Amino acid sequence: MAAAPENLRDFLCEEPDCILVEVTGADGSTPRDTDAWMLVSSSRTFATIGGGQLEYMAIDHARRALRQGRPAASMTIPLGPEIGQCCGGRVKLAFANVTEGTAKELIARNDSDVAGRPHVYIFGAGHVGRALALTLSLTPVRTVLIDTREKELSAFHVPAVETCLTPMPEAVVRDAPPGSAFVILTHDHALDFLIAAEALRRGDAAYVGMIGSKTKRATFKNWLFREIGCPELFDHLVCPIGGTAVKDKRPTVIAALAAAEILTALLVPSRAAICNELSRT
Repeated sequence: MAAAPENLRDFLCEEPDCILVEVTGADGSTPRDTDAWMLVSSSRTFATIGGGQLEYMAIDHARRALRQGRPAASMTIPLGPEIGQCCGGRVKLAFANVTEGTAKELIARNDSDVAGRPHVYIFGAGHVGRALALTLSLTPVRTVLIDTREKELSAFHVPAVETCLTPMPEAVVRDAPPGSAFVILTHDHALDFLIAAEALRRGDAAYVGMIGSKTKRATFKNWLFREIGCPELFDHLVCPIGGTAVKDKRPTVIAALAAAEILTALLVPSRAAICNELSRT
């Protein structure tokens, strides 16, 4: 997961004397793949290559090079009992002092990664909506919290989450990119139904979920048939969000369960997506 772009800029500005550590080879079972990297300064680190003894050795190697004022040699580390890790794979690491050019490349790479993240639109800035937005802010998605009420949105301050005040939330659904996730939990059941129907009618959403009970679920199905004439859309709705195995109704618990559900839908390729990709090759 790439970190927020403004945090990377802050780190590079505050720690100009640092070393870039990149995973250049990952054979067998390894904590991270070859897209992983981190920055190491004399006192701080940014991002991660997988943690554990592997990362400890990389940090120590980089800081020793910084202290001695010399380039750090590459490393090949077997993840076995000799270093206290039992992954069984082998990781190759490259080290490079960060120059002005390297910093620009890292920022561009990170900005590109952030721009390419899947979108999650959370409709409703109540207790569950805010908890879900906070939970998702720690994951590699672009989270947008939407509400018609300015007071509810103004009470939420998490830099990694965008907020959108609008009198027409359904318009946000129409403008969303393909493959987005839509989570509906407003203060108004009629508004929930309107937003959910708009999201389901797109046909390209990775996830459409609505908070609710069995009664609300049944009512929405009847409403789809009566008002939209498309009861088949109901088959693609997740309601209630977060599943039914855990009965705990605390907002933070619902948020954790729903976040796992949403990330699974976004990050695990669907059968349809795989078939479409294969058809292009």
